[in-house]
Amino acid sequence: MPEFVIEREVPGAGSMSEEQVRELAARSLEAVASLPGVKWLHSYVTDDKLYCVYFAPNPDVLREHARRAGTPCHRVSAVRRMMDPTAAT
Repeated sequence: MPEFVIEREVPGAGSMSEEQVRELAARSLEAVASLPGVKWLHSYVTDDKLYCVYFAPNPDVLREHARRAGTPCHRVSAVRRMMDPTAAT
């Protein structure tokens, strides 16, 4: 299954309360459950953006996920490979 990173611009994301995080995660999980082949792996939260990593059949399904979850979807990028410090050896 292809892996993607979704970039979401969410002003103040880094200062969301625990309740806001739970609500956002619950909406995402509800949308995932309604879309076959979609799996949310994890998200990175920065000051004003979320970077969400998913398995999905294609980018359009992830745009539909965002619509159903009521979250922004500014960019969907396919992961081409993983890289870590061992790549230098």
